[in-house]
Amino acid sequence: QVQLVESGGGLVQPGGSLRLSCAASISDFSSYAMGWYRQAPGKQREQVARIISVSRTNYADSVKGRFTISRDNAKNTVYLQMSSLKPEDTAVYYCNALRIGYNNWGQGTQVTVST
Repeated sequence: QVQLVESGGGLVQPGGSLRLSCAASISDFSSYAMGWYRQAPGKQREQVARIISVSRTNYADSVKGRFTISRDNAKNTVYLQMSSLKPEDTAVYYCNALRIGYNNWGQGTQVTVST
């Protein structure tokens, strides 16, 4: 059974930084495309970033240049480095693991950007 555990969320001031981590209990972790999604109150869940390999990443336009997704296949972990945070980045952030036949979610971690 796949288990994804996010950590690193919290309260940060505008312009600040946070790094989210997602530890995955998955065999053959490297075969999964890993992603970060977020859901703000009253809004639909949206994809923030996805990584297949070091050279294959994509980002939502709203976070390009501010967020960086990375993965450590030896540690079964995916990261989201968030910088220049804005109040509109406030949301619950979810980790996702995807491959053919599998689509798994973590429980989410709250990120609040506020003074």
